[in-house]
Amino acid sequence: MLAGPYATMMLADLGAEVIKIEPRGGDISRQVSDEYFASLNRGKRSVCLDLTGAEGRQSLGELVGTAHALLVNLKPSAIHRLGLTYSSLREFNERIVCVAITGFGLNGGDDPAFDYVVQAATGVAAMTGDPDGPPTLPGYSSADNSTGLTAALGLLAQIVSGRGGQLDVSLRDVMLSQLNYHASAYLDAGVRPVRRPHGAHSFYVPAQIFPTAEGHLALFITHDSFWKSFAEEAGVAGFWQMAERAANRDAVIDLVTTALAADSAVNWQERLRKWGVPAAAVRTLPEALDDTPEAVVAVGPRSAVGCPIHVDGYEPDYTPAPTLGEMNAPTG
Repeated sequence: MLAGPYATMMLADLGAEVIKIEPRGGDISRQVSDEYFASLNRGKRSVCLDLTGAEGRQSLGELVGTAHALLVNLKPSAIHRLGLTYSSLREFNERIVCVAITGFGLNGGDDPAFDYVVQAATGVAAMTGDPDGPPTLPGYSSADNSTGLTAALGLLAQIVSGRGGQLDVSLRDVMLSQLNYHASAYLDAGVRPVRRPHGAHSFYVPAQIFPTAEGHLALFITHDSFWKSFAEEAGVAGFWQMAERAANRDAVIDLVTTALAADSAVNWQERLRKWGVPAAAVRTLPEALDDTPEAVVAVGPRSAVGCPIHVDGYEPDYTPAPTLGEMNAPTG
């Protein structure tokens, strides 16, 4: 519903011809809402095929014969049953790149693997939220979106290599990979990740969300030079070395919290950015979109966030999401 469509929409934005193969009833995400489907399928064309029948199989083979890649986002059993793997399709095109997006791997079984389930299963939810509260899920589909981008990267890399073949990309593996330094700390040193108040970083101090006189501020101080600049602007002193700040986390957080209470989040953002200190007032998505009109594009009668990859000299052709089966020959 999301990972595969997002991957191929990014490719369409960058100029690829993307044909969306749908069952006769259409992609299930068409039933969620018009906005949901449109936000993930612009720039594509649609064809309806019954892949369980000989006619649909023949049509698929014809498409594969002239394509660079086939990306599939189904349960492993369905991918194998419908013959959507390289071993089944190489007869039509030796250089076809077949990408399978699944929950736990192409040979990992059919356990349900929606985004939130994978976030829970890989430790993301356990690491998120207040230490005294329950595990929390991020407010957007981080596993699906991350897997879509990873799959698109793998697809392009394999095409550039000039080899056909099967790529296996699972939501589980992508999310474990994205927990990189947390995973290494546990694997190499037995350090278990813990939830910290206000989303505090496990290494850097201070690096978290702070309350201010009005609103909240995200402050991310990674270098001693940032701390010195912050201290100058905020009128505080001490803890000049990174190791010293980490060893005295509570004292540093108390010091910064007291200092930030003297002004609003918006004002602190402006005051600190003049020094090059990473800081941002917490805003809502509507506020962020209103402040970033250049990120918004027109897609037919709708508006959407455009492609995040900007190529010098190239402008994406943002066309609306396809109508169901628009490529099918008229019948009757």
